[in-house]
Amino acid sequence: MKIEAEWMRGGTSKCWVFEDEHLNAGTSLDSLLPRLFGSPDSRQIDGVGGATSTTSKAMILRRPADENIDVDFTFAQVGIEEAAVDWGSNCGNCSAVVGLYAIEKGWVVPSGDVTRIVTRNTNTGQIIVQRVATPAGALPIIPDALMPGVPFPGYRVGLGFQDPAGKTTGKLLPTGAAADTIIAGGTRWTVSMVDAGAPVVIVRAEELGLDPARYDSWLAGVELQLDTLDQIRRQAAVRMGLAATTAQAARAIPKLAIAAAPARTDTDSDINVMMLSMGRPHPALAITGSIALTLAARTPGTVLHSITGGTLGAALKLRTPAGVLETWTEEHGGTLLVGVDRTARTIATTIIHLPEALGSAAESYLAGATH
Repeated sequence: MKIEAEWMRGGTSKCWVFEDEHLNAGTSLDSLLPRLFGSPDSRQIDGVGGATSTTSKAMILRRPADENIDVDFTFAQVGIEEAAVDWGSNCGNCSAVVGLYAIEKGWVVPSGDVTRIVTRNTNTGQIIVQRVATPAGALPIIPDALMPGVPFPGYRVGLGFQDPAGKTTGKLLPTGAAADTIIAGGTRWTVSMVDAGAPVVIVRAEELGLDPARYDSWLAGVELQLDTLDQIRRQAAVRMGLAATTAQAARAIPKLAIAAAPARTDTDSDINVMMLSMGRPHPALAITGSIALTLAARTPGTVLHSITGGTLGAALKLRTPAGVLETWTEEHGGTLLVGVDRTARTIATTIIHLPEALGSAAESYLAGATH
């Protein structure tokens, strides 16, 4: 089997981009994608996966019949040690490739200095208005836009999430409360559970024993408490209606964010944030998570609102391990856009080869691993 694909960077993630018709091989995507990526194998050595949560991602694009939407897309978080796919949420960073792909493939014709592409994420139903920089009506010959967390330039893409609250659970505050108490590891934790862009549970850094003034020391402290943080996250999944039991909670949602006020000497950020992705500290920040954090900061009673005091302008500056990410909020005629600027770039155009019958190799591998 041969499958056409593009390898693209969107924000601080890499993803394989497929057109829906190229994957229509009569095989379940839950079986096909893990084999393409080389899962289950922590190295993904016999597939195209990158062996990390930020590089084991797929985007599946199609041109919809709806004349108001330019591109429909579905996000897949492909397991690494597990031959499984999580379809429960979207990836904001990888969303940045959709508008660029549409322009490069001729699905959308550039118009003016900024081309507007209306995209719809099918995982959540979220409309994302993408603004791709096209000076003089074309993509720059050489991409020149920079962003925190990526050493090389790409094409600038603005992502505006349209009315993002409650796209997964139906409510911005799924439990009905701005703050809740969760008991995990024998300790009571004050958390906020928010659904906007993606479901996120927010924990205070101080409750984890992390020093807000020493953000660079957080990683070591977080690594020691991953089990407890996963207990918190799984309980939040049940409270938010995302899973019937903690054991059934998906690995990708809800996301978990640790937050604190910045050091007094830090005038470049409003909040210090470290997010977990697939059970590990994220090297930057999930964009869908940043949308949730932005609305949480504007909602009285939440952990983030208490940190910022609610005194925010149109922009919110979030310090992440990769640098400061700035989100923006706009309102037009009763429609709210919450967004962030990213960069994106096509890395390769390729044919992926799938040599053997699906499932046979994975089954043999797993059988050998258990003996």
